[in-house]
Amino acid sequence: MANSSALRATLAGQVVGRTREVELVLAALAADRHVLLEGPPGTGKSTLLRAVAQGLGIGFEFVEGNAELTPARLVGHFDPARVLNDGYDPSVFVDGPLISAMRDGSLLYIEEINRIPEETLNVLITVMSEGELNVPRLGRVTATSGFRLVAAMNPFDAVGTARISGAVYDRVCRVSMSYQSAEDEIAIVHRNVADSQVSPDWMSKAVEVVRRTRSHGDLRVGSSVRGAVDFAKVAVSLAELRETKITNPSVGLDAALVALSGRVRVREGNSRTAEDIVTEIWQDIFGRTEGEPGEGKA
Repeated sequence: MANSSALRATLAGQVVGRTREVELVLAALAADRHVLLEGPPGTGKSTLLRAVAQGLGIGFEFVEGNAELTPARLVGHFDPARVLNDGYDPSVFVDGPLISAMRDGSLLYIEEINRIPEETLNVLITVMSEGELNVPRLGRVTATSGFRLVAAMNPFDAVGTARISGAVYDRVCRVSMSYQSAEDEIAIVHRNVADSQVSPDWMSKAVEVVRRTRSHGDLRVGSSVRGAVDFAKVAVSLAELRETKITNPSVGLDAALVALSGRVRVREGNSRTAEDIVTEIWQDIFGRTEGEPGEGKA
């Protein structure tokens, strides 16, 4: 790979941490392999893949994975209006993202691949195996050199996801991505919240609140670093609105509730609410103060 050290340095400026993951993805793509990034939401999978595509200077076709992604939406279709006049001529075929990526030798990025229907996955398996696809009435489309599938997926037990078949895993190089270190997550928040009101100490505590949600016994799902970014941004805006400082407990607690209560998932059978648990975590990190609202709602 040409000038790989310079490319790594460029990507380091765009992706906080993730040096090892960036190197693995670059190596797999250089080896002409398809890549699957697997990890919880908010771990930078999309950010990493977009940065790699930009750094390599290659095309990037984005597809949002969901239950409505049919083979026709992925592959493409004949324009019905033009078919009436010209028949099923190749010139009236409207390329979908898969065909576009194959023709152009681009990366086909599928977000949350384990949310798409099995019949659509089967189309991808064929392309990954053969490097070509037979489309009815259009004929055979052969992938141009450089075409690769890069996909991201959340853990299979997340809401709306399913296990993907071994046939998919057998055709990709899998890179596992877990949550980043506290230092990296603080750096991410700092990059997204450039405000003088947010001191390094306050920002560190905000990140710690978010990280605690991932290990709290009453929570099944915690928040990603996006929660910390929203926590800090809302706190800045709320402090301005209330004409006070970000360190005011009512500002910090309300900002945490707004940013995190919808992101976390309480374990089934637990009588506590998400607000109760976020309030408890916030008080453990930031401390209790006199006059603080009992329910955590200022």
